[in-house]
Amino acid sequence: MTSPLRLHQLLRLLDLTRLTEQDTPADMAQWLQQTARPDAMPAAFCVYPQFIQQTLHHLAQQQMLVPVATVVNFPSGDLAVDTVVQEIETALSAGAGEIDAVLPYKALLAGDYGRVKHFMYDVRQACGGTPLKIIIESGELLTAQQICKATELAIEGGADFVKTSTGKVPVGVTLEAARIMLTAIAGAGRPVGFKASGGVRTVAQALELMQLYEDITGELANPAGMRIGASALLTELLPLLQQA
Repeated sequence: MTSPLRLHQLLRLLDLTRLTEQDTPADMAQWLQQTARPDAMPAAFCVYPQFIQQTLHHLAQQQMLVPVATVVNFPSGDLAVDTVVQEIETALSAGAGEIDAVLPYKALLAGDYGRVKHFMYDVRQACGGTPLKIIIESGELLTAQQICKATELAIEGGADFVKTSTGKVPVGVTLEAARIMLTAIAGAGRPVGFKASGGVRTVAQALELMQLYEDITGELANPAGMRIGASALLTELLPLLQQA
């Protein structure tokens, strides 16, 4: 049986995520009512830019001091970098506390590392001191070498976290991709976080990723170094916490 301490540790790693294209403000209100609970404080809430202010307002009502993250260059990774910079500036003006940006991974697949480096420089500058998580879309990368290269370019470009997936492609996080990314992160020479996302649906899967993180980095999984992007995981986790 998993210890209560381990389950609480997992809760604190969660970026509770709602990225459903057809959502209305009423849909978001219902989701926030279900998930934003002062007795279950996650690392962050991750929503589309148009819902940043609604989410912040709801969290303030609940007296929850939790950052709101949002996504840019999402999900395709194809936007012009000037457009992505505008997205970041708009999101920060709306109150976003963290930015999750999709790397132009198709440029990486084409070997255009210069474009990837230019993108990283511009989005890092646009974020200023705001935490920047770079989504490499590991399930679309074809080889271990490409996953490693994408992680290294994100790290070199100043990412605070490197994240597996948008959750919008057939293959999300895998243990193999996580292992490759974590190995690159462990050798970064500076603190860089890891975010597992895209298909983390069970507590058992999340705990396995936590253990992998700790085994490779030698660090205890904590919100400054590891996040788990999840939308359904809380449904399984809360009853377990109540039983513990």
